[in-house]
Amino acid sequence: MKKPTTEFLTFIFMLLLPIIVSAQENNENLVQFSGITITSDSLTAVPYTKILIKNSNRGTSSDVLGYFSFVAHKSDTILFNAIGFKPTSFIIPDTITKSRYSLIQLMTGDTLTLPAAYIFPWPTLDDFKRAFLNVKVPDDDLARAKKNLDPEQFMVRVRDYPMDASMNYNNYIENQTSKLYYFGQQQPFNIFNPFAWAKFIKAWKDGEFKRKKNKPTSNE
Repeated sequence: MKKPTTEFLTFIFMLLLPIIVSAQENNENLVQFSGITITSDSLTAVPYTKILIKNSNRGTSSDVLGYFSFVAHKSDTILFNAIGFKPTSFIIPDTITKSRYSLIQLMTGDTLTLPAAYIFPWPTLDDFKRAFLNVKVPDDDLARAKKNLDPEQFMVRVRDYPMDASMNYNNYIENQTSKLYYFGQQQPFNIFNPFAWAKFIKAWKDGEFKRKKNKPTSNE
């Protein structure tokens, strides 16, 4: 096999020279573009911001802390878009001399005004009229207070309410006091107490021992 001649090698080199020069120029224009996206008012991170190079499908998204980094070219227009924030853009300077460029991109909040939505619980006007006429108006606060303060209902609550800690304590102290008062002697029986008999007769006359058929219930 014959070796390529000098003229042939020169011809191939002249063909590849523009491609080599173009590739070298492109490598010089490449920039590692990095930065963070934060809010303009509170300087908090804006996560998951969509970052694209204009007129191309290349780009990235910021992470949960708002950080991003990707390769771009000098003079590229970078577009920033995030939900709830106004779109913004940034042009990478073509005068930078290093292969890295950092940016703190401020994002301004965008207020969205949605049209009013009216929700009705009834599908038709006839259903509304029927429900309005059949509605049961509950008692107001004054009516409920009068029911709760009814003397009969109040006595039912007092009679059926169990003893609390204070009442149990007083009962225990009275029993202990009575035992200490009659210590060493026979404690008298109430069956011979005239005051107890008088109290019993009065209660019997007042009808407190009658069995009530319909016991009133308390209202809540």
